[in-house]
Amino acid sequence: MLLHIGAFHVDVDSKRTTPWHALAPRTRLLCAVLSVFAIALTPNGHWLTWAIYGIGVAGVILLARVTLPVLLKRVGIEFAFVGVVLLGTLFQPGGEVLWSWGWLQITTEGLTVLGSVTLKVLLSLLTLNVLILTTSIPALLHALTVLRTPPLLVAILASMYRYIGVLMGELNAMRRAAAARNFSGSNRWQRLVVGNMIGALFIRTYERGERVYQAMLARGYTGLPPVDDVPKGNWRDILALTLTLIWALVGQLAGTMILEL
Repeated sequence: MLLHIGAFHVDVDSKRTTPWHALAPRTRLLCAVLSVFAIALTPNGHWLTWAIYGIGVAGVILLARVTLPVLLKRVGIEFAFVGVVLLGTLFQPGGEVLWSWGWLQITTEGLTVLGSVTLKVLLSLLTLNVLILTTSIPALLHALTVLRTPPLLVAILASMYRYIGVLMGELNAMRRAAAARNFSGSNRWQRLVVGNMIGALFIRTYERGERVYQAMLARGYTGLPPVDDVPKGNWRDILALTLTLIWALVGQLAGTMILEL
């Protein structure tokens, strides 16, 4: 059934009690950004470096007790979009030609680039999804503000998240209304009706969004959603940042030493 659409939940594991959750949101954000930069800036072919980074990412996943089915589902959906672009890296010139068909050639250099970029994307997606799953959106926005992100950008991100919530609320209301009227028929008929519903959905959400915004202003909205019980920075945060930095440097040094040998 085309109308079986679930609710919009981002931070499904943000209420857990783990050493990762005990860190301040800004520390989690800094650790994730540092990890992504270390992964993305690793030269192609440094397999030992990515093995070390993979062990670190897996350790954080286990430490934060992330719901694995949700994590893998989200990474799989995101990776499907990126995978189309990754296929273009397979046909890189250079190295030994392993297969050719006309102007298309698969070389050892292409396989190295494809494997390297695939690992970069996979590890980066895992890192960022762990951050989003374990940190509430208000806390994440608050962390961006503390780290001196431009206030206008933070307000835009907050509005985007709020609008998606409104959109899903209206969609679920329309889905329940259609189900109450015994909506059925062929898949083609369902797609036609759903397409019309989506057109009406944007009009309804725009009007409701204006009402929600006026209600937020009346309740003292200042550009950021309220945050409850944000952990304060302490020695655990300093330790986490230090370990992340050491982990990134060890991975880079190990990869470089192996190539030199």
